[in-house]
Amino acid sequence: MIIRDPDMVTEAALAAVARASDQRHAEIMSALVRHLHAFLRDVRLTDAELETAFDFANRIGQATTDSHNEAALFSDVLGASTLVCLLNNGMTGPTETGAALLGPFWRLNAPEMENGASLLRSPTPGTPLDVSGQVRDARGAPIEGVRVDVWHASPVGLYESQDPEQADMNLRGVFKTDADGRFQFHTVRPLGYPVPTDGPTGEVLRAQRRQPNRPAHLHFLLYREGFRTLITQVFPDDDPHLAEDPVFGVTPALIGDFVVSGRGTPDERCALMCNFTLEAGTARLPTPPIK
Repeated sequence: MIIRDPDMVTEAALAAVARASDQRHAEIMSALVRHLHAFLRDVRLTDAELETAFDFANRIGQATTDSHNEAALFSDVLGASTLVCLLNNGMTGPTETGAALLGPFWRLNAPEMENGASLLRSPTPGTPLDVSGQVRDARGAPIEGVRVDVWHASPVGLYESQDPEQADMNLRGVFKTDADGRFQFHTVRPLGYPVPTDGPTGEVLRAQRRQPNRPAHLHFLLYREGFRTLITQVFPDDDPHLAEDPVFGVTPALIGDFVVSGRGTPDERCALMCNFTLEAGTARLPTPPIK
């Protein structure tokens, strides 16, 4: 097609996309072309701004390493990750806790552990946290053999992949539910943390005058054949950043009841009970954002 005006660019691009043999590919890319071209017209993007966009995209790739996924982080702070999660799981979610974004720190092959074990693999000072829960199906029956994959940041706000002071796989573990669908483990209470701001995503946060601190949370990934994989997070109900999560990940269903005993004393500890409901469907593990 010989291009005679700006509208013909969109027509030609859509015609090219329509040649795809994969219909889902054609559907997604056609929508991308329509919305992208409409965006370019709406803001009347300049040549210099397009060059800036190329540089920004390139630096997202350059900032991604085996232990950090800048593309996933950028998606998170745009709200895209949470939006996709809610669109696929419903605003209230198909489960009691609902679903949440995976985040950029999940690792495959965390150690399998016995129920009641500790996630600590290196000295990790902090308030002891005892976690227990039960996994049921939609009818309320307990589900045995669910893999409950858990990971969280330390009391200094760092995942072990970010912190050379922590042992490999510290504060990570996989548990299996028993015949009653129950699991339990011991750890330390996590601290909220700032999302990494030393890359292009940090530039966006600063430009928008947004604070970078996520509220404290525990990550859970529940997997068993015959059920939809549940990826979720549980937040303490007293965290000061619940209403200003930079990745928009907090929904009412994800706020847990962290019960503190001996507050302010050397014997202070915390307990959390979290129950999950799995929906029948196809089990699928996500692609790990880091190695």
